[in-house]
Amino acid sequence: MIGKKTKDSVFWSVVVVAIPTMLEQILSVLMQYVDTAMVGHLGAKATAAVSTSTTITWLIGSMPYAFGVAAMTLIAQAIGAGEEDKIKHIAKQSLLFAIGVGAVIEVICLVISPFVATWMGAEEAIRPAATRYFFWISVPIILKSIQYILASAIRATKDTKTPMIISILINGVNLILDYIFIYIFKMGVDGAAFATCISAALGGILTLFVFFKNPYLSFKGSLFEADKEVTARMWKLSLPVLLINVASTSGYVVFAGLVSHMGTIIFAAHSIAVGAEELFYIGGYGFKSAATTMVGISFGERNYDKYRKVCISSIACTLGVMILSGVLLFIFARPLMGFFTTDAEVIELGTTVLKMVAFNEPFFGLYVISEGIYYGLGRTKYPFVIESVGMWAVRILSTYIGIHFFGMGLIYVWCCMIADNVLKALFLTAPVRGLWKKSIEKA
Repeated sequence: MIGKKTKDSVFWSVVVVAIPTMLEQILSVLMQYVDTAMVGHLGAKATAAVSTSTTITWLIGSMPYAFGVAAMTLIAQAIGAGEEDKIKHIAKQSLLFAIGVGAVIEVICLVISPFVATWMGAEEAIRPAATRYFFWISVPIILKSIQYILASAIRATKDTKTPMIISILINGVNLILDYIFIYIFKMGVDGAAFATCISAALGGILTLFVFFKNPYLSFKGSLFEADKEVTARMWKLSLPVLLINVASTSGYVVFAGLVSHMGTIIFAAHSIAVGAEELFYIGGYGFKSAATTMVGISFGERNYDKYRKVCISSIACTLGVMILSGVLLFIFARPLMGFFTTDAEVIELGTTVLKMVAFNEPFFGLYVISEGIYYGLGRTKYPFVIESVGMWAVRILSTYIGIHFFGMGLIYVWCCMIADNVLKALFLTAPVRGLWKKSIEKA
């Protein structure tokens, strides 16, 4: 058994690693709130034009994120094992994947940009603005891919402060440019797109600079001198995560598409409520990143006691934060909706679903933190199965049946979403206790 001093040390290590990531995401979402509000005050049509591509954007971001998880897991495990040369090989492969994945996604997005608004069921009046918006936010995708993947590599070295500073900076730039383009230059939705494009490009450039300054990650030699073992392990870890994210975010795309056909008011209420909720589940994602890093290091050290304490600390902290988040979300649901829009119908409907989902926050936290523990151990297949079944069998199928056969509304749709999160939390958390033994045997 580890002593009290060591337990406290592990607990505070988890907290210290998690807090910068949480602050980064909180400040980022707060700035996105202002960003959305700026567009929202142009009217429901402007909100719908920007929101049309939101779930497609999530799908795009999920692809490099999968390789970021692989980079974080492998680097953390190599740090735990003291394999310095291996860390640099992984760092090199991470950069190569970041460039390659980003290039492929960017080409695809630019090609499909004229069709996205139609595919998402947007009303004809908002399609031109929605199309231009998606095109411009697709331009810097290579640099966004670099930021996603290399920031994960940086966090694996326990440096979570630097990615936080970069995120705050680029969101601040986006906010300022939004104000200039939307209100001073009167560019509307196009102005929001230009601001997003410029700030995203800046984020990739700054992250690349920091990556090469990190003593763990900086490497010499050709970028294309690949380590076959590292490449194989990155693919093995990232492919299930990629499939998880594709299954999940493509589900969000279909889910949003189903809602978009319910009318502009309902879709605006749904989109704003989804964005408003984002701030309140950040605690889970902050501790997820910390858990992946700390579990990976513990696994590299083959230190079960440390691993156990990391798991207990991460789960306890996540539950505490998410319960508090749920209470705050319930209390401030209406003011949040009023911040984003002045449309009374949108506010009323959005307030109702936000108060409903407030009770779901602790379950969502369990689901997220358990997934982080799986990732840190390099076990990504089981989360893929659970995510796929939950999204497509529980959320999408139930929503489709309810809307098309029973004429159900947005409240029913959000009930399906909550059921999905609760079931994923239960099925991912239950096996956590036996994961270490299985992972060691497999290794």
